Amino acid sequence: MANSPAVPPCRSLGAQCRSLRVTVRVSADLKGASSGDHEATWLLGHTERISFGRLWRHRGDLFARAVLKVPCKHLAEDPGGTVSCRPHGYSGTLPPDRHGQQRRRLGRDRFRIVDGGRLVERGLPAPQLSSRSLTVLSHNPCAEASCQTSDHTRKAACCRDLQVEIMCDKSWTRQELLVRSRKAPYLCKVVRERDDALGAEMISACGYLGEDGVACTLHGRKRADGRTAKPDLCHRWPKPSRDETLHVGCVFAQ
Repeated sequence: MANSPAVPPCRSLGAQCRSLRVTVRVSADLKGASSGDHEATWLLGHTERISFGRLWRHRGDLFARAVLKVPCKHLAEDPGGTVSCRPHGYSGTLPPDRHGQQRRRLGRDRFRIVDGGRLVERGLPAPQLSSRSLTVLSHNPCAEASCQTSDHTRKAACCRDLQVEIMCDKSWTRQELLVRSRKAPYLCKVVRERDDALGAEMISACGYLGEDGVACTLHGRKRADGRTAKPDLCHRWPKPSRDETLHVGCVFAQ
C-alpha cells in the first residue's frame, strides 16, 4: 500500500502529518498599488485553518506563503498522544502545532486588512448615524439561514468555505500528493487548474466574523480612501443559478 501513487512518499512522521506549507495566489491581475486589496483581504481573513506568512508581488499577481492546518487523512491519533501513519506503518509522537490563531479583529475599531498589497493594521471606525435620520436596518438574509458547511457547522457557511489556488508545478509530484492527502472536508475537491497550480476547497472560518459567528465586523466600515472595508465579494448577494451548488439550507436555494 505504501507504493500506491495516492500515498505521499514520506520517509518518516513529520510536520506534513498535521499541516502543509504552501504558496497561494492571493489576488490576480493587479493594476495599481491598491488593486486586489478586496480579494486579498477576503482570502487572508480565513484564518481558522490557514496561517499566512510573507506577501509578495510577481508579474502583477500577489502571492503569500501559507500553512494549511489540515492533517493528513492517513494520520491516526490515539488518546495517549501516539500517532501512526496507516499506509507506511510509521508510529511515534509529533510536536504540538506551533501555528497560533492569526487575529484580524484587534479591538477598539482596529483591524488587520490588506492595503496596497500589504497586511497592515488600520483604524476603521464604525458608521455613525445622524441623530436626525431614521434608523434603517439593512437586513442580512443569511443571518437566520439554516445553511451549513460540509462538516455540518451551521450558519454563515459562505464565510467558512473558500476556494484556494495552491502553486504546485505538475512536476512536484510529492507536493501534489501531500495536498491531495489532506483530511476531507476541511481540504477537498483538489483539481489541477493549470500546469503550475492546484485548486482546492477548504473550510476555514473568516476571522472578521463577530462573537455570534454570523455578523461581519467589517460591515458598514470604510477605508480612508472611501472604499468599503468589507470585501466586495462578501456584500453582493449571489444571483440564483441552476448550475450553482449552494450550501444546504441556503436562503438563495429556492
